[in-house]
Amino acid sequence: MSNLGELYQEILLEHNSKPRNYRELEDFNCSADGFNPLCGDKVTLYLKVENGTVVDVGFQGSGCAISRASASMLTQSIKGRSVAQAQETFDAFHVMLTEPGAELDYETLGDLETLSGVIEFPTRIKCAILAWHTLLAALNKTSEPVTTE
Repeated sequence: MSNLGELYQEILLEHNSKPRNYRELEDFNCSADGFNPLCGDKVTLYLKVENGTVVDVGFQGSGCAISRASASMLTQSIKGRSVAQAQETFDAFHVMLTEPGAELDYETLGDLETLSGVIEFPTRIKCAILAWHTLLAALNKTSEPVTTE
């Protein structure tokens, strides 16, 4: 296994077993639910947005290791950032997982780049991107649950 593959595996397992920001916020003002029927992944994302900045974020849910790790890494990547930066991070992450060979924005992606290995497993892309589409729904205050179908 390559060093990048080993790093990918290590980070994925770490975020799955000890997800960051795994909690419901008491004072959230944006939230959304997401569901991946293929895998059974479920996620609820809670955001506290003030003056255009994501000041706090949490999530709860169940699912496969990729889904939980991606949600955990999402929370770390957007906390303290502006809503516009959160959108940019979504865009960069989406390109990374849906456009093979595309030029990636490594500066915006940061540690999220370690999830790029998911692209090698097309059936798992929906697992990785579920929390990210749920993020958009929360930011847009969409009342309907997000689904990967």
